[in-house]
Amino acid sequence: MRFLIVLAASAVLAGCSSSGDLKPEKLLDIDNKVEFDQVWSKDAGSIDNKRYNLIQPAYSRGRVVLMDARGYVSAYDSETGDRLWRVRLKEPVTYDIERRWYRPGTWMRKDDKPVPTSGGVGIFDDAVAVGSYEGQVFLLDAETGEERWRQQVSSEVLSAPQPNDDVVVVHTVDGKIHGLDLATGEKRWQYDNPQAVLSLRGSASPLVTPSMVVAGFDNGKIAAINPDNGVAMWDQRVAIPKGRTEFERVVDVDGTPLMVGDLIFAASYQGRIVALSRAAGRGIWAQDVSTHSNLASNGSAVFVTTDDDSLVAFNIANGEEVWTNDQMLHRSLTGPAYLSGFVVVADADGHLHVLDASNGEYLARKKIDGSGVNSPLSVMGDKLLVLDNDGRLHVLTLSEITEQDD
Repeated sequence: MRFLIVLAASAVLAGCSSSGDLKPEKLLDIDNKVEFDQVWSKDAGSIDNKRYNLIQPAYSRGRVVLMDARGYVSAYDSETGDRLWRVRLKEPVTYDIERRWYRPGTWMRKDDKPVPTSGGVGIFDDAVAVGSYEGQVFLLDAETGEERWRQQVSSEVLSAPQPNDDVVVVHTVDGKIHGLDLATGEKRWQYDNPQAVLSLRGSASPLVTPSMVVAGFDNGKIAAINPDNGVAMWDQRVAIPKGRTEFERVVDVDGTPLMVGDLIFAASYQGRIVALSRAAGRGIWAQDVSTHSNLASNGSAVFVTTDDDSLVAFNIANGEEVWTNDQMLHRSLTGPAYLSGFVVVADADGHLHVLDASNGEYLARKKIDGSGVNSPLSVMGDKLLVLDNDGRLHVLTLSEITEQDD
């Protein structure tokens, strides 16, 4: 019953956090001050927008790895876009002639059941990790796509599993964090967190380092976990539920925590953005804000897309607001990406919007695709990765237009 309630809440809250019944801000004519150059683009496969699946590509060692909703996982050369390999994850089935039904088994058939993958790709060195709606986690070889192992976890995997050199860390929608052995897939530990009555559809990908796992939860908390044994090193509340109704009390931390130096940043829906010390989780500063997206930073400011689609920059040291831009209200923006002095977001109509990271000035706009963009933007060195809702991956560079360019 709770799963149905969560789905219903997700649909309503997703509408509240995007355009909903509010009219999107009209886009004014603009003379672009930034030039867009498309390096390459590829049709990456089917994107499942009906289940609010925010598939996100990942990058490592000259490869861009991406999956689609039908179980395909593909790797591309980051410079040329040439496809290096493509595999489809499947579940073998057995057919019982007498009872006329399929069931899991070991007899491989041409019509083996594809695994509906979800939540994005995690990469560490030569390991690629993906998850599924059915709670399976797969580890693939980044060189060949060959499956190394698969493991069943407790619930749906709607965010990217994240490996380090020892474990694969998985956040499932039932609020659990799983630590799986990188070499074998064996379950090493599990961290349980109390669930909220209602939550947004989805879960935050954990931030994983060799010495720490940092995860945000739908009850408004963030925890640092020892990756060796799953024991909490510290936990901290990002937001306190307020209001008389369960809808008013939703305070999900749905964006991946952000680490900048010795600080960790996290933000919640209908709550706050906080800066915490990495070592002990001590609060450094906090500001009221509501977001369900990833954060970004240039080292001096933290950038946030709010639930009404304002863009806000906070000083990284003291939390003071540096600038805000409300020229794209109610346009269903993605979380921000920082690239070469620019803050970039995409919207539900398929536009890319570029702001000056220093002052929030609106610099440029480009229509990528009419299907829109829901998936989080990714940065690969000096390149921006944009996955549109038709399943096409665009790789772009941005550069400031000079008088000589004109």
